Amino acid sequence: MTIKLVKAVRVKAVPGYKLDIAFSDGSFGVFDFSDIKTSRGEMALPLHDETFFARVVLEEGAPTWPNGYDADPSNIRMKLEAAGALHTKGAAA
Repeated sequence: MTIKLVKAVRVKAVPGYKLDIAFSDGSFGVFDFSDIKTSRGEMALPLHDETFFARVVLEEGAPTWPNGYDADPSNIRMKLEAAGALHTKGAAA
C-alpha cells in the first residue's frame, strides 16, 4: 500500500469522538477517534474529555489540540481509505 502524503484542510469534531475531516487532495470522511479514550499517554489524557476533544484545530495541516497533541493526517486518510470510508467530490452516491 502506498501512503499518500496529504494535509488536512478542514476538521471539525462531531459527537462520539469523531473528526469530520477534509484533505488537500479533495478527499474527505468522518474518522472515528474513539480509541483515544483507551490511551493512557500523558498527552492523550485530556482528549478523554469530549469537550476538550471538540477544541480541535488545524495547525500546519494536522488536527491539533490545545495541549499540543496532534494527529497525522496521512495516517487518518489511509485508515479511512482502508475502511471504505474515504470519499471524493464528484463520486457517485
